[in-house]
Amino acid sequence: MRILFTGGSGKAGRHVVPYLIGQGHQVLNVDLEPLDHPGVDNRIADITDAGQIFDVMQSYANLGELEQGEGIAALDAVVHFAAIPRILIKPDNETFRVNTMGTYNVIDAALKAGVRKVIFASSETTYGICFADGEMKPQYIPIDEEHPTVPHDSYAMSKVCNEATARSFQARTGADIYGLRINNVIEPDEYARIFPNFIDDPDQRRRNIFAYIDARDLGQMVARCLQVDGLGYEVFNVANDDHSVDRTTDELIGHYYREVPKTREMGQNETFYTNKKARDMLGFVPEHSWRDYVDPAAG
Repeated sequence: MRILFTGGSGKAGRHVVPYLIGQGHQVLNVDLEPLDHPGVDNRIADITDAGQIFDVMQSYANLGELEQGEGIAALDAVVHFAAIPRILIKPDNETFRVNTMGTYNVIDAALKAGVRKVIFASSETTYGICFADGEMKPQYIPIDEEHPTVPHDSYAMSKVCNEATARSFQARTGADIYGLRINNVIEPDEYARIFPNFIDDPDQRRRNIFAYIDARDLGQMVARCLQVDGLGYEVFNVANDDHSVDRTTDELIGHYYREVPKTREMGQNETFYTNKKARDMLGFVPEHSWRDYVDPAAG
């Protein structure tokens, strides 16, 4: 597939783009900084500038495409990850503006260019727990995609607005638009560097609902979304199968979620941020666990 990918130079994108290239896709990365990886085409553009996004959405990806002599090739899909990645980087109103306007521009330009598959990055923060002022507990566990999304911060607000924007575009056009509520992205080198701290102090993972997503498994999730057509508008939790701390489900419930309703029985290492919908509808099967890279006894 010929794919335009926004934000491919970011923490998540710099792993997802190579994964997609490894699957045989052609990727044009649109970002404020290029991604230095073999086979990646880059275009420097600002997603908040509608004119720039409309231009790159209908342009050559590289000089080699000129040789075909057939004009500009159509895009098969757009994957939109570009954003200010959390609060406390830029002013709150700027975070909201960039993330909401950028998403509107990307989806609008994609659909007007004839693209029928758009995948966009939403966030675990939409559930209101990650950036809460003080402690906010889930309304129930495990958290599925039906859990209320009532965030209190500008970043998570922007993601909830983006989901509404995407749903409206899908209703108007009938295209496939899938939103990924991505949990805390972990790069391969971070296991040895930071996970021993989580073994010693599981409190550090409370705001992430004790969950995580390996960056390579996020690549698989995007690839599965590209392969499965006809779902219309859907949102999916994206997380690995297990908790990010060396505690059992019962231990974590006893310490953190004693009064939180449990909707079903859970496995003793099963994530509270359930990926069941992605498994059932997309065939997503995470391949990486932190336990493959860190000895719990090292904590």
